[in-house]
Amino acid sequence: MDMPDIRVILVRPQHPGNIGACARAMKNMGLRHLVLVAPQRFPDDEATARAAGADDILTHAQIVADVRAAVAECVYVVATSARERSIAWPRLGPREAASVLCEQAAGGPVGLLFGAERTGLTNEEVDFAQALVQIPVDPAFPSLNLAAAVQILCYEIRCAYTGAAVPPSAHVPAPGEAINRFLAHLEQTLIAIGFLDERHPRKLMRRLTRLFRRANPDVNEVLILRGILSAIDKPQPPRRDDSDPPNT
Repeated sequence: MDMPDIRVILVRPQHPGNIGACARAMKNMGLRHLVLVAPQRFPDDEATARAAGADDILTHAQIVADVRAAVAECVYVVATSARERSIAWPRLGPREAASVLCEQAAGGPVGLLFGAERTGLTNEEVDFAQALVQIPVDPAFPSLNLAAAVQILCYEIRCAYTGAAVPPSAHVPAPGEAINRFLAHLEQTLIAIGFLDERHPRKLMRRLTRLFRRANPDVNEVLILRGILSAIDKPQPPRRDDSDPPNT
């Protein structure tokens, strides 16, 4: 059975052994698409050794410079997070996240973000996701190895996909890069009309980013939003008051 296009994205992985172990975990569960964001050491013999036969996953791994590039084609992204964030964000358990990813994959590639071993994901990297997933662990020892986290979520994804047929979704979300362009356009327009102060932006764009990613608009909806922004950007001719005398 071919698994859906669910991309395991490792952001700034520090240890090549962990990359290899993640590849092995993916292949165990039938997932094939590994994306590495700015890995410290890759390719590396230690990664190959820890992959233990999942060399093909490493060979075909996509290497990109940042998260934006990693999720550009994704229609839905879930980010793993072991800590609380200052802005509330939809949270899913591993099983629920797996079901949502399988469902959304009917509309195109989806991504599962994992942060660096020591620091996790930054707020800016989480901004590219529609939801967060948190693996419930014992609070007395919450540290979870990267490969173990990947194994848990890949297992849940396989269970979700093979346990029942996933119905095709009528809603096909817009690719991540289309959302990114819309958000950049939105920011420019808000600055132009004086709603967003570049000197004191606070968290306005981050809140708006999460609002629109949570809404998960499709391509036509994004085009409508871009059209509204373009209409705001374009100076409108002054409206003539009916009481004004006609031109003579």
